[in-house]
Amino acid sequence: MKLRLHSCRLVAPLALAVATACSASPVPPAEPPPGAAPPAATGAADGPTGRLSEEDFKALHQLRSDKAPPARGEAVDVAGTRAYLSLPPGAKAPIPGVVVIHEWWGLNEHIKHWTDRLAEDGYAAIAVDLYGGKVATNPDDAMAAMKAVDEAKGLEVVRAAHRFLTTDARVSAPRTGSIGWCFGGAWSLKLAMNEPELDAAVIYYGRLVTDAAKLQAIKAPVLGVFGNQDKGIPPEVVSEFDKALHDAGVEHQVLRYDADHAFANPSGERYDTKAAADAWEHVRKFLAAKLKGG
Repeated sequence: MKLRLHSCRLVAPLALAVATACSASPVPPAEPPPGAAPPAATGAADGPTGRLSEEDFKALHQLRSDKAPPARGEAVDVAGTRAYLSLPPGAKAPIPGVVVIHEWWGLNEHIKHWTDRLAEDGYAAIAVDLYGGKVATNPDDAMAAMKAVDEAKGLEVVRAAHRFLTTDARVSAPRTGSIGWCFGGAWSLKLAMNEPELDAAVIYYGRLVTDAAKLQAIKAPVLGVFGNQDKGIPPEVVSEFDKALHDAGVEHQVLRYDADHAFANPSGERYDTKAAADAWEHVRKFLAAKLKGG
């Protein structure tokens, strides 16, 4: 399986000067898969499912029966909702922190495992629950839970999780980041657009914003991870997002893989071991550089 990578870093205020050179020889995006809808005029999709119908979007997500390793963290309260906190073994404050935002299935055992993996890397990781305790096990329930999320309440929760990391005595995070997949990827972007104190944001194939004026609110460096075979977040929309970040002067890096939507989810049928492992190593290096300074 061939991995295709494209990366570009911009640092304001030199972003506009560097953008042309940085875009001079990008990796060309793969052709949209047969049957994919043509790109929307703005590059942004309508509705919670992107440019696909609900049925097509649901078809991109199927759970496998694999079990995640036992969770090692603890439940905490964030803005009146449950959250899952995992701390590095033996670590003492201050500890860099990461807000973890679940896929459309909800805060399940696999998201808790990702949170534990971040803790193993030396971060205080807190996984939010935007579904109010619901964990979906089939696409219909996941779609219903996703549609029921109130954006204002969701922003309150993710920003409260960020605040928890900076104020809780066990953490006292000097630097903070966010990470999310699919539904959670879109919310990682929302947090970056609404939390000026965030220091890094990782977006795995989440619904994107392609308006440079809106993206100018982002102060944190952004790492985006996408699949060229993704019908929900197709390559042309990723390219528009990349360009909009350039135009907004946001430091960023975009990774593209010859893989499908949800390729980094080990509990999903589209899990791609090689692409997921490579992406994770890039994420680890990105977070280390932005949150640990090395």
